Order: sequence, then C-alpha cells, then structure tokens
Amino acid sequence: MGTAMYFASSTSSASPVSSPSPTSPAHAAAAITFAPVASDIAIADDIFDRTLAAYQAPFGSLIEHLRHYRGKRLRPALLLLTAKALGKVSSAHHTLAAAVEMIHTATLVHDDVLDEAEVRRHIPTVNAGWGNKISILLGDMLFTHAFHLASSVDRRACEIIGDATNRVCAGELRQVTERGNLALTEATYFDIIDGKTAALTECAGRLGALYAGASEHVAAKLADYCRNLGLAFQIADDLLDLVGSEDAAGKTLGTDLEQQKLTLPVIHCLSRLPAAEAEALRTAIRDGEVGLGRWVLLALEKTQSLAYARRKAEDFARAARQELECLPRSEYRTILEAMTEWSVRREK
Repeated sequence: MGTAMYFASSTSSASPVSSPSPTSPAHAAAAITFAPVASDIAIADDIFDRTLAAYQAPFGSLIEHLRHYRGKRLRPALLLLTAKALGKVSSAHHTLAAAVEMIHTATLVHDDVLDEAEVRRHIPTVNAGWGNKISILLGDMLFTHAFHLASSVDRRACEIIGDATNRVCAGELRQVTERGNLALTEATYFDIIDGKTAALTECAGRLGALYAGASEHVAAKLADYCRNLGLAFQIADDLLDLVGSEDAAGKTLGTDLEQQKLTLPVIHCLSRLPAAEAEALRTAIRDGEVGLGRWVLLALEKTQSLAYARRKAEDFARAARQELECLPRSEYRTILEAMTEWSVRREK
C-alpha cells in the first residue's frame, strides 16, 4: 500500500494514467454511460438479488455487503449491449447477465483473500470483515448459483460459462503459482490475464450475440472484441496498481509488488535495465526493501515502461474496435466503441 501511495503522490502530473482534460476524448470516455441498457441491467440485478434472497435470514449482513462489490457492471453491460446492437434482448440475456456478474463477484471475493486486500470500492472487503474461511465459502456459493442460473437457460449456456470459468480459475492459479517468479516473461503474463480477466469478458460478448440469434461468425467477432477489451482493461488496472490513487480506485493498491506478482510495466522494466541493475531491483522486490517504491518508479521512468504498457493496452483497444465492424451503426455500437477508449483511460 505504501508503494502505491508513493507513486500516486509522485506521478500526479506525469503518469500515463493521469486525469484527462475536460475537453479531451479521454474525458468523454471516462464518462461512459450504460443508460441505454440500464433497465436491462436492473432486471439482471433483480435476478441476482432474488437468487440470493433465501440466504438473507441466516447471512443478512454478509449478503447485503455483496452489493458493494457490484460496481461497474462491465460484464452484464457488455452482454446486453452486444445483444442490443444485434437488435434483440430476451429474458435469457437477463438471466445470463446475472450469472456472469455472479461469477465475477465470486472471483472478486476470492481475489481479496489471495491478495490479502482490506478495501474494495471504498469499504472493507469480505475477508477483512468476516475472515478468509467465510470469504472462500461465499465465493463458492456464488459460483454454484451462477451455474444453476445458467442451467435454467440451456445446456449451451452452461458449457460456454463453464469453459470461461475454467479459464478464469486456471489464470488465477497460474498467477498464484508464478508469484515470486521475478523472471516472469511477457508471454506468461499475457497467458495469465487472458484467463483471469479476458475469459469472462469474452464469454459475455459471445453470450450476448448467440442469444440474440447471431451467427457463429458474428458471435466470434464480438467475443474477440470483448476479449481484447478485457486485456486492455487489465493492463490499465495493473498500471493503476502502480501509479493510481487509492481514493479514486476505491480499493487497496500496491498489492502486486508487495506480493511479488510481476505485471507488464515491471516485466518490461526488468528486461530493459542493465543486467546488474535488474538483478539489484529483483533483490529489492524479493526482500521488500525500504524505499522500494521510489526505486521502482525511477526504474520505470528510465525504461519508459509505463508508456510501453499503455501502448500495449491501446493496441488491444484498437483491435477490439476493429471487431465491431460486423455490427450495424447504432447507439449501442457507439457505446461499445467508446468503451475501448474508456478501458485504457479510466482512473478506477
């Protein structure tokens, strides 16, 4: 946490994730709205709540606390926007949007245990309030209910969501097993985030398209759009963990370096430093040395690694936009296009 706060105070004017000006495209992207699908998201939220209603009596405060975990609604929004862009939203979409959000919420609850995080969305995490055992069981319960919801649609939905969830869990497992590997490569990093983040956004796009009656070809295009968007989003998230503000992000920052989880900017930095400097920095990260934050920041600036990671995120955002050419022009496509800019320019 100390590392993140140092970065935030030291890079407020120069960071590649600094606040955009009120007239810039990035500012417009930061104000992205899901208003055209707000009523559909509300229906999905209601399904989410009704699914857990039976647990209100024995676990009321715990279930209520989950409301704080449901922030951007990115995955339900992607599922519903792709469906709207293709001209059709059905009750199946609402159910699947709730299921996808339930899986995402489960991963957040488990992530907070893995990261030993204390704050999410400006409030204490489940593990901070109830402990790790309850957090793990709660996450498991969310997973099982998500699959129960998917089964109420059809077998294909279960298979698509099941495949995505397998990839998410494999990505998380790979990240944990690679913790402390200070020679992590970019290729392995991308394998990890392709699973832990992009798999579920990809799933949302595929479900939105298929259950709107789209062909397999169009569904694949929109799944690729969402996958690339998810990759851009995760790189931006990793940048925020290094140079973001905890007040803006609303969650514990700086956990990646503290837990020796290398992300793209640091991987690039270590590969560009002279061998002796890179080894000295690896030792400092391994030992959690005092002043590590300043050391890493100076190294990132020397190797221009923050800018490199931003360019990678923008490359994925650009690839995502190209996949939208399969859609007719509409307000929904316009929002999907704007989300590619927002994914790399956001502050939380």
